[in-house]
Amino acid sequence: MKKILIKNGKVIDGSGSPPTLFDVLIEGDRIKAVTASAEAAGAEIIDASGMYVTPGFVDIHRHFDSAMTDTASFGMLELLQGITSSICGNCGLAPVPASLTDPRSYEDYLLPVTGPIGKELRFSDYKAYSEYLKHLDCRINTGFLAGAGAVAYSVYGWQQRPFDSAERQSAASLVREAMSSGARGISFCIMYQPECWLSEDDHVAMAAEAGRQNGVLCTHIRGEGDSLVKSVEEVIRIADKAGVRLNVSHFKSTGKKNWRDLIFKAIDKIEAARSRGQDVTADFYPYDGGSTTLLSLIPPSIFPNSPADFVAFGTSAGKARLREELSKAHEGWDNMVASIGWERVLLSNSGIPRLSSFKGRSLSEIATALNYSDTEDLVGDIMAEEGSNTGIIVLSMDWEDVKAVAKLPYTSIISDALYG
Repeated sequence: MKKILIKNGKVIDGSGSPPTLFDVLIEGDRIKAVTASAEAAGAEIIDASGMYVTPGFVDIHRHFDSAMTDTASFGMLELLQGITSSICGNCGLAPVPASLTDPRSYEDYLLPVTGPIGKELRFSDYKAYSEYLKHLDCRINTGFLAGAGAVAYSVYGWQQRPFDSAERQSAASLVREAMSSGARGISFCIMYQPECWLSEDDHVAMAAEAGRQNGVLCTHIRGEGDSLVKSVEEVIRIADKAGVRLNVSHFKSTGKKNWRDLIFKAIDKIEAARSRGQDVTADFYPYDGGSTTLLSLIPPSIFPNSPADFVAFGTSAGKARLREELSKAHEGWDNMVASIGWERVLLSNSGIPRLSSFKGRSLSEIATALNYSDTEDLVGDIMAEEGSNTGIIVLSMDWEDVKAVAKLPYTSIISDALYG
């Protein structure tokens, strides 16, 4: 049996205890001893002087729903980051349950986040999905959440209205089945289509099914900018009504005018709920930007629901409408472009050949380089050519806010890794 002895490292064991100088003895695939001084005949010695030694990290927020099906490669990048356990199905975005009528539309919507969804993941029920996952030979431990966006799409497609009574029951039934099939809880993305059109009662009905089976609600809130405080209040209220543990996903404050202000007001709301006995936590990533899709910057008033809608963005009328709607405030929706400007929106992923050399540059820079009169015209053409498949990074956050969240005793670090 192979033995490895890690010597002279400061061990952080996850208990909250201060780092302690310990030796760690590993035999085979198990930690045999963590002591002040260990010896083992024939062991490979790793000198960790001046370094920290930790167990594997649990990353509760990645988007590897499709990537984990490639067992030849999945897990390598994660292990290189020290991640040994992770959860998918976040932000309401998941391939399951697949729509029986039009699975491709939602798969295309997921593409910039999860990467291509193969036909092997087209499960309309969670039991079959769970059985499939159990037989994947993954290098890391994995779990999944029921994605409310996927549930909503499978129930009624790209509707712009709340559920009716029968649809609400169908959605709740799907979440109930997900939980009984091994889901760790449910995820929301109240900001994204089609979830942004659901009522609070719709969200409560789905979350309650997770709560009944001791699951957790992990939620991308409705707004992380001007409406941050109201959005945090909203999910606290939903979780309380549903009787479910709450975790606020990638907790942050976006928009320059909100920096070093709204995050502290939102923290006050969370701590007030915790003081009342409600189980509320949050996670965060250690970046001042976040990855998302170009589609997420499109206001709900002009959100495209068909291939023809995407094509229309490339017309003169479509570009003018885009420019007009992005100049407005929209109730219940954060206008990221207005709050940070195109110069802080970077292109991360695109299949358009003429954009391949511009990855990592701002959309305003790209528009200037390609001789567009304004950035909205460039965005209109990208939407028309590539639909929902363009990935972006929005530099929307302030480092002081990030550090404030990192210091909270009830927050955990995540990657929010995209695989598009």
